[in-house]
Formats: sequence, C-alpha cells, structure tokens
Amino acid sequence: MAETSLLDKLTDLEVRFQEISTLITDPAVIADMKRYVKLNKEYSDLERIVALKKQYKNALDNIEEAKAVISSETDPEMLEMAKAEFADLNAKLPQMEEDIKLALIPEDPEDARNAIVEIRGGTGGDEAALFAGDLFRMYSKYCEIKGWSVSVSSFTEGTAGGYKEIVFNVTGDKVYGTMKYESGVHRVQRVPATETQGRVHTSAASVAVLPEAQPFDVEIQEGLIKWDTFRSGGAGGQNVNKVESGVRLRYPWKSPITGQVEEILIECTETRDQPKNKERALTRLRSYIYDREHQKYVDDIASRRKTMVSTGDRSAKIRTYNYPQGRITDHRINYTIYNLPAFMDGEIQDCVDHLIVAENAERMKENEM
Repeated sequence: MAETSLLDKLTDLEVRFQEISTLITDPAVIADMKRYVKLNKEYSDLERIVALKKQYKNALDNIEEAKAVISSETDPEMLEMAKAEFADLNAKLPQMEEDIKLALIPEDPEDARNAIVEIRGGTGGDEAALFAGDLFRMYSKYCEIKGWSVSVSSFTEGTAGGYKEIVFNVTGDKVYGTMKYESGVHRVQRVPATETQGRVHTSAASVAVLPEAQPFDVEIQEGLIKWDTFRSGGAGGQNVNKVESGVRLRYPWKSPITGQVEEILIECTETRDQPKNKERALTRLRSYIYDREHQKYVDDIASRRKTMVSTGDRSAKIRTYNYPQGRITDHRINYTIYNLPAFMDGEIQDCVDHLIVAENAERMKENEM
C-alpha cells in the first residue's frame, strides 16, 4: 500500500533524526563548525517531517479504529460518530500525504542564507540604467514588506539617473530561498523620457542573486589579496570626499573546473568606516567564489529539468515589464498579470509564490513521488 511505503520512508528518517539529536550534543561535532551547522540544519528539516509523520500515523490509526467500530458497533449514535470520523479523516488524508511529499523534497541547502544581489543595466543605454534603478526600488520595497534589511555595498550611477550597476546585501529569514527566483535578464518595454516621438523602446537589466557565504565555506589566502583605498563619491558630506573609506580588492582565483586563473575585482563604499568596508568586501569575495564553485551543482540540476525556475543560465530572459499595457509576464511559467504599478512598488509575492509552486512540482517529478 502507498501508506505503508510512505510510513517506511518516514520511519527511516525518524531514525536519522534521533541519530542527529545525539550527534549535535557531541563536543567533537560542536568543535567542527562546518559539520555542526550542517547537522543543525538537517535536524531542523527532519523535526518538521517527524511531526508530520506522527500526525499522519495518528490519522491512519484512527481510521482503522473507526472501521472496526463501523463493522461491529450496534449503537446507532456510536455508529454515526464513527462514520463521521472515518469520512472526515479520509478527506484529510490526501492533503496530509501532499504535505509530507513536499516536506520530503530536499531543500536547496542555500535557501536559509542571506543574499547578495547585483543589478546591472544591459542593452538600452540610459534607459537600461533607469530600469536598473526601478528594479532596485522594487526589490527595496519588497524587502521592506518582508521585514528584511537592505544595505548597498557599491553602485555606479547612470548619466541620466538610475544605476549602471548596483550591488546590495539582503539580510533576513530565508532570503536566498525567495530571492533566487529573480536571477536572470529582466526586459522592459516603455517610452523613454528622452523619446520625442512616443515610440516604445525595449531595454534590459540583469539580476544576479548570490547566496552569502560564511567564512568557513570558502578558503581565502588573504596574503594574495591586493588592497587599495579611495575616496567615496556621491552624497554624504565632506567626510565622503576627504576620507579614503572606500576599499577595492583584487584576488587571483583559480577555477577548480577549468584550472584557469582570473582576477576578481570588488569595491565597497557601503560605510564611512574603512575596516567595515574591508569586511564587507571580503564577504562579497567569499560569496562570489562560493557561487562560482557552487555553479556546477546548479547546472547539474538545471540540466535535468525541462523548465528553469530558480536555476540555470543567468543570461536567460525571465520576465518582461510592458508599461503601455501595464503587464508583467514571467516567461518561465507563462505567468501574466496586469498590475504593473503595484508590482513595481514591491508587490511581487504572488509571482514568487507561483514560481515556488512550479519549482516544487519539478522537484516532485524528480523524486518520482
């Protein structure tokens, strides 16, 4: 029976849960921070599955009890109560099984991390930079709605406004697991402010969402880092112009896949405190290297799927913002809505929810549940 095979799998996971419960109290495991963090994450995931298993097992046991009462009871009132309970539990069982199947899908281990988001204006010149600015405002509003904090690490302004490039950190609960769906090329169709004849132009901006790496995720040879300091530009008063608080690092990184060495260049002007900017530049360096080394895993997943939802080629066009029609279309899941002003004000959760559902459907197919 399907119930038996599902319970067998859940019982195996319950044994693993008990094993981890013991391991995370072992001083030798606690001393190994990387292993300790990984086991704590697994413990948290399994805790929910074990709770669902108990609920499911209780429902199956109560169904069997109700069946026994129905087959032997002669009291009309007791018989009616048993039949009602049997019908109620049978109606709830499919949803319980669906919840368990979703919980059994292995989560992306990166989902709980904070994120580093990079937005770059693409084709379209000044209009692309303006659109990159619009995207940054949209994400800032969305993060505000979610209760997440945003801190800008570096930016280059466009000549007519917006940003040629802007990099910012997002901190909060399961940020990467939500924001990862935004990676890709975003295309805008609208009449630019500089257009005199009212023609609709098409421009684009790219978004890259990287999971923030922890210090123990990546080994960096700090002796190889070349540091420069410079005066930050933009608003901020006299201090910004007189104090060299901005930092720039260069680091030679060898790809474990190709063996080629490339120089990573990172700038940070986030604060007026040079040591803080250095630490945040190091965080970006770790995250950049972690992302590059993690990309093979990401590509392997994408190659097995018919659709790319949260993974795959970041050069793929994922969404179009059509201003004349007030329309947003997400091309990965054929999702179209006509509330562009609200969407650009950060109300993107409905689209994200549809992407999560599509992602879970793909992963359930993978697991052949």
